[in-house]
Amino acid sequence: MPVILTQTDTTVGFLSQDATKLFEIKSRPQTKPFLKVYNSLQDFKKDFLRVPKSFKKNFRRASKTTFVLKDQAVRIAPSPLHSQLLRNFCWQYSTSANESSKHFNREFCESKSDIIIEDVKGLYETKSSHIYKINKRKKRRLR
Repeated sequence: MPVILTQTDTTVGFLSQDATKLFEIKSRPQTKPFLKVYNSLQDFKKDFLRVPKSFKKNFRRASKTTFVLKDQAVRIAPSPLHSQLLRNFCWQYSTSANESSKHFNREFCESKSDIIIEDVKGLYETKSSHIYKINKRKKRRLR
C-alpha cells in the first residue's frame, strides 16, 4: 500500500492502509495507534463500529473533529479532495505529515511519501482537529 502525502481537512497528512509504514515514517511507538479516516458514514457503519445513541447527532454533524470509540480514533473525511482520495478505499490510517513531535518539513515529507497530491493552495500546516472520547454516557475532550 502506498503512503500518500496530501492536504487533509485540518493539516498536511500521510494516508495509508499500511500502519507499519506509517510507524516507520513517524518513528512512533507501536502502542500509539493511528486515526482511521472513513470516506463516508456508510463505510464507517460497515466496520461495525457503533456510536452511542446520545452522540449520533454530534458525530454526524462534526467537522474537523476526531472521536475515540473503544480506544479507536475515527473521523469522516468531509473535504472533497480528501474524500476523493478515499473513494477507492473504505478507510485509511491518517497522521500528520511530520516527524514525531516536530513541525511540517516539506523535504522530509516528500522523501517519505510514495504519492504527493497537492492542489492550487499547496500544502500548509494548520490547527489540528479536536479530539473527543465518547462512551454511552459521557463525552470528554482530549485535545
